[in-house]
Amino acid sequence: MTRYGAILAYDGTAYKGFQRQPPPTATIQAAVEKAISQVTAQPASVIAAGRTDTGVHASGQVIAFDVEWKHGDDELLRAINSQLPLDIAVREIWRQEGFHPRYDALWRQYGYRIATPDARHPLMNRYVWQLGGEWLDLERMNEAAALCLGERDFAAFGTPPQAGSSNTVRQVYLSEWDVESGAFGEISYFRIRGTAFLYHMVRRLVGMMARVGRGVITPGEFEAILRSRDINRAKALAPANGLVLEAVGYPRRQETGSQTRAVESLAIAAPEGNT
Repeated sequence: MTRYGAILAYDGTAYKGFQRQPPPTATIQAAVEKAISQVTAQPASVIAAGRTDTGVHASGQVIAFDVEWKHGDDELLRAINSQLPLDIAVREIWRQEGFHPRYDALWRQYGYRIATPDARHPLMNRYVWQLGGEWLDLERMNEAAALCLGERDFAAFGTPPQAGSSNTVRQVYLSEWDVESGAFGEISYFRIRGTAFLYHMVRRLVGMMARVGRGVITPGEFEAILRSRDINRAKALAPANGLVLEAVGYPRRQETGSQTRAVESLAIAAPEGNT
């Protein structure tokens, strides 16, 4: 058996998250495992860098699986994609013995988009949180975002994804808001990169930062909620459709060959001291 790593992209709208659930519940993991099995005629079990929630998207999810395959990597990529639904695609694939997308990861990066059009735009519905007619103060939102940098206890914004765990401390390397301009006008874009994230952590952070941007609370009040460790004080949960798992960072590797290039391409922004 050969261990393959892959970069996966998907539109999560029609799925109940990444993690496999009892049929007939549609999940990303089940769809990918089915496609691999159809191509290789072998049972497949997929490991992911992170388990995205219902309705959450990905452009840089990283997975691994073990199969016997006598042909090239490009042939395997094309064959799997031919069996996947149109809202899921393998973007890159490589061979790497011992690779574990979750345990080897240094960081994960998520992006979230908010638009404030005068009237709701149907073509943004799947990927952007639309706050029609609102105005967001990004300067104040960035004050709140900066409070998340470093090692913090985020108990007020999420719960541990692992059953039985009580660890709510996470290291955040990047947390900032910016403005994107495109066909639908200006969009407020939040990027956050950290070692790992609590369940609903990013969506609660975005929901509460949006309250800061709308003047409902101040950055100081946001900080007080963060320090409180009380999840009942962070009740604003941004909708899933605006959230995208964008990238996962791994240690740089000295080997040459296609089996390591894809992993290196995700580590270009790895924080110093973590490469």
